Amino acid sequence: MILIAVLIFVAVFSVAAAYVAAGGTKKTPDLSQAQSLPEANQWAPSVPTAEPVVEIRKSTLMSSIPWMNRWLTKFELAPMIRLLLYQASVKWTVGGLLLFMAAAFTIAAYLVWLRTRSLLFSILFGAAIGFLPIAYVLFKRAKRFKQFEEELPGALDLMVSALRVGQSLNSALSLVAKECPDPIGAEFRICFDEQNFGLELRAAMTNMLVRAPLQDLRLVVTAILIQKESGGNLAEVLEKSSHVTRERFRVKREIKTRTAQGRMTGWVLTCLPIGLGIFLFFVNPKLMSVLWTHPIGVKLLWAAGSMMVLGSAIIQKIVRIEP
Repeated sequence: MILIAVLIFVAVFSVAAAYVAAGGTKKTPDLSQAQSLPEANQWAPSVPTAEPVVEIRKSTLMSSIPWMNRWLTKFELAPMIRLLLYQASVKWTVGGLLLFMAAAFTIAAYLVWLRTRSLLFSILFGAAIGFLPIAYVLFKRAKRFKQFEEELPGALDLMVSALRVGQSLNSALSLVAKECPDPIGAEFRICFDEQNFGLELRAAMTNMLVRAPLQDLRLVVTAILIQKESGGNLAEVLEKSSHVTRERFRVKREIKTRTAQGRMTGWVLTCLPIGLGIFLFFVNPKLMSVLWTHPIGVKLLWAAGSMMVLGSAIIQKIVRIEP
């Protein structure tokens, strides 16, 4: 009974805190934004007041809950999770994500424990459900990076056209930021604004690689930096980079098409035993409960789970081919 009460309290607290963190989240200002002084009213009487302190440093908000924000800023893992959320373009805070994961884990583990009375199985199932929020973030991140790769050749062509008519590299970056849609437009806009604020080109390009760690973008940034140091025709360099990027993307699509059957086989072999086990449990709970109530059944579950994970990893290794 004490365990049930503790689980209920943790579940209710996690759901409430996650709701507060998600609802009270404010968008963190970008690197390109700085707070400006308000214009004084010319008709107002002049009253000698102290000049307001202008904060131009980037404020980092890990959570809308003050004590959690102070706690998360002390750990090195929090900036990594925050960068992951930015790359996925998800308007969550680090604290909100952690609270969502805790709520999902607690509720799922408690419901399974009420049904099976198996603590080990409840923890494993709760861990799998608790991983879903971070899995969603990783899915959004991969989708955003894929869209970035698709739009990169068009952005390079736009830069080539701007350079050939006599514009500078900064003007070409500004043109891409204005004309191209997100996510590539937003990333180039931040890079352009950083240079306007006085940051060197190498540092601005490096920051863009941190925000979008893609191999195609790395090739473009390396070509631009080498050309700035050694000289040469930047338009021609970017044109060749655009051609290489298109060819790499074409090869990736061809590989994805040829490995579609293998990837589908891996998903079927991984999900079929789990789905079949859940279906048999609802059909005959007494028969399936032997797997987590009997010592031999527990060993069989561990062996089956280990072989499923190993087999899925081997299949993914076979079908994942880098061009």
